[in-house]
Amino acid sequence: MNKKTVVIGATLLILAGVAAVVFWLTMPGTELALRPSDKAVVARGATVYTAQCASCHGARLEGQPDWRQRASDGKLPAPPHDESGHTWHHSDALLIDLTKRGTAAVAGPGYQSDMPAFEDVLDDADIVAVLSFIKSTWPEEIRKRHDRMNRPRK
Repeated sequence: MNKKTVVIGATLLILAGVAAVVFWLTMPGTELALRPSDKAVVARGATVYTAQCASCHGARLEGQPDWRQRASDGKLPAPPHDESGHTWHHSDALLIDLTKRGTAAVAGPGYQSDMPAFEDVLDDADIVAVLSFIKSTWPEEIRKRHDRMNRPRK
């Protein structure tokens, strides 16, 4: 075998592997899931949260003041992501979708929000990491309730 054949073969194997991963990730039932017990994922998420989320949602996940009251522009302030907010009321899939595509894309075009879409800023691994970090801060009972919400219905 010559060197050119080996390089072409290796390239084709890599491309096939990437295609298999993309195919697997886009199949129904293979949604991404939060990993709040994975210390490496949570540490990455804390870094991403500080860089991308804390300016609106607060350094301690406390959200903006009066987050339940619409501002003069009709938009709701950024909610807290601690246990006092409503983040834990939503499934992993919805939280990932909201983060990826933005609130207006998920709630409908008439919904006004300052929450941007992060799909061009963060990859799926970073989105899962930041949401895993957030979930890791919730009390155990809230985490259990959120876990139950994510279980497949029979």
